[in-house]
Amino acid sequence: MIFGFGKKKDDDFEEEDEIELISFQGPHNGETIDLKANAKLLDAGLLPAKEIVTDAILRRADMVRIDPKGDRSAIYLIVDGVAYPGDRLSKQEGLAVTMTMKLLAGLNIKNRTQPQTGGLNSSLEGKKYEIVVESQPLETGGERLNIKLRDLAVKLDSPAAIGIPDSIKDRLRELAGEKKGLFISAGPPRSGLTTTSLALMKVVDVYILSVYSITDMSNRDITNVTKFDVNPNDSLETTLQRIIRVDADFVFAPPLRSVETAKTLLEYQSQLALLTEMPAPDAASAILQLVKLVGDPALVANGLKAVVSPKMIRLLCDECKEAFRPNPKIIAKAGLPAETKVLYRAPVAEEGEELEPCPKCGGIGYYGRSGIFEMIEINDDIKKLITSGAANVAQIKSAAKNAGMPTFKDGGLAKVAEGKTSLEELQRLFKS
Repeated sequence: MIFGFGKKKDDDFEEEDEIELISFQGPHNGETIDLKANAKLLDAGLLPAKEIVTDAILRRADMVRIDPKGDRSAIYLIVDGVAYPGDRLSKQEGLAVTMTMKLLAGLNIKNRTQPQTGGLNSSLEGKKYEIVVESQPLETGGERLNIKLRDLAVKLDSPAAIGIPDSIKDRLRELAGEKKGLFISAGPPRSGLTTTSLALMKVVDVYILSVYSITDMSNRDITNVTKFDVNPNDSLETTLQRIIRVDADFVFAPPLRSVETAKTLLEYQSQLALLTEMPAPDAASAILQLVKLVGDPALVANGLKAVVSPKMIRLLCDECKEAFRPNPKIIAKAGLPAETKVLYRAPVAEEGEELEPCPKCGGIGYYGRSGIFEMIEINDDIKKLITSGAANVAQIKSAAKNAGMPTFKDGGLAKVAEGKTSLEELQRLFKS
């Protein structure tokens, strides 16, 4: 186990300096928390909640998950997308931490049968953090709690920052310049979907086009993207009609979660370019999911412009990664350039030896993540597949590959060849 929350021995406390704990500074929804009315809950849950979140941040976790498991609650740290087991709390301790985090994020602590999402501001050691709290009721009873952590000083809202290659960036900018068509950012949970969507907004030439957002931007401001004043009582159609009147060229629209939203965006794509997002395993799956959602293959084929899908891959730690000369057969089998002479991997201990943990990555061998991306542009061949109504994921992927469109494999192998990640990490990513 790499990470643990177990109690320290008395000697350990004498050797360590006292650790500053995170400061919670109020929910995003602006509600005032009644501390007095919830004093008993906070007395039981506030300190352990602070300790768990502080420890997670210090260990570079993206998220903390608290899962009720019978008479215990298990804690997991998600570091660079990989889960590591932590300590276990008693059922009562886990419940107290869960209810405390829900309370601080402005959620209804009495509602334990419906999923809820909220957020709160916080700071630790002079740094500002955004915390998103998600509660999910379980069929077995209790709630799973996800605590997502984001360092506000880290800006991941540009194509370069998240690894979008120039080939995708340049083509999307060209397509967006036509000022029409529906663009989709599609990916599974925790794939960097929203971050990708926001970065795609910066692909657009904002000095030529008028760019607006009519959806949630996760508390992030993007230069030259105007937040449109949406009337909460207006339908999406009414909002699009209003934004067309201010000569908008490119619009970040609400996610594709309903038939009505999908059909409305496809109806208006001829008057302005629209970017939206949807959950899907990959770009080809997103296309077929959209067809199924609206029930009109021709509408999708004629309105959809392109789909971009991200995967997040771990980067090797620069402090401890090891270079090695690979067997030429491995190079050929992996599809790497034949001239590749050196690859890199996480440290490997010699037989009978134990590695000294790297001070930077903590012995994981990886530090941070970057995106790899696939893009499917709706060309004539793919349009025919869609309108046929009988296309499957494999056919669409094959047509995209034949047209030379960027794939996940291309992006992953490029990062391996550049020494940024390993073949082992690439294999792990595509098995998960």
